Amino acid sequence: MSLLEAKGIVRSFGGVHAVAGVDVAIAQGEFLSIIGPNGAGKTTLFNLLSGHDVPDRGSVRFAGREITGWAPERIAGLGLARTYQHGRVLGNLSVRDNILVGAHHRLRAARPRLPGLGALAELVTALIHPPSVVREEAALADEVARIAALFGDRLTPRLEQPAYSLSYANRRRVEIARALALHPRLLLLDEPTAGMNESETAEMTTIIGGLKAEGHTILLIEHKLDLVMRLSDRVIAMDDGQIIAEGPPEAVRANPAVIEAYLGHRELGGEAVA
Repeated sequence: MSLLEAKGIVRSFGGVHAVAGVDVAIAQGEFLSIIGPNGAGKTTLFNLLSGHDVPDRGSVRFAGREITGWAPERIAGLGLARTYQHGRVLGNLSVRDNILVGAHHRLRAARPRLPGLGALAELVTALIHPPSVVREEAALADEVARIAALFGDRLTPRLEQPAYSLSYANRRRVEIARALALHPRLLLLDEPTAGMNESETAEMTTIIGGLKAEGHTILLIEHKLDLVMRLSDRVIAMDDGQIIAEGPPEAVRANPAVIEAYLGHRELGGEAVA
């Protein structure tokens, strides 16, 4: 059974068909990559799957539930977390607080469910700070330390620093750490190595490979084909809003339609520049 399944997804902007009748399914524990030149519709598809946009037609199911048209925070509450093509850290918050934002949906003691009180109940709980909140905060502090440690010394020594002070690569790491704090059932990574140099890309590849080894279900958009070939169980190639190839990584890489979409009739290299 698929963890996520989208059928017949269509999204148009004026006369441009950004996503044109796409079917996507990913199984629990699978690592699926989506490749294609710029403008192929990859990020639009991510937006439709995660609730940041609504399809004109088609349906999306996640964890056995129909989620088409749901708000992104409601979908996140089911366990779908994502990063973004263009970084979205909260610059004035510390690295620690950026990571904690990802755990917001999992809070229980600090977000009492009292009918009719809503934000007032959260404010009172924050002021009183009962033992249940203290215990929850301590558990989250331990979890933040554990997640930061996945990134070696890139984040742990910087947990109290404001996110705006970080390097570009470390801000991308914070985004992934924040997504992991959700305890995602499905992790969507949108070009996590964009703008990184060779050594930074190699380090990020190792980190993502570690997440795969831990059993995370991952849907990846990436232009760097060495990373895609190394980590993917299956690859989907898109162009002009449509799927033009799907299958094992090497088979998709050698597909004539994929080669044509990227580089005309030239052979695909280790990295596709699109």
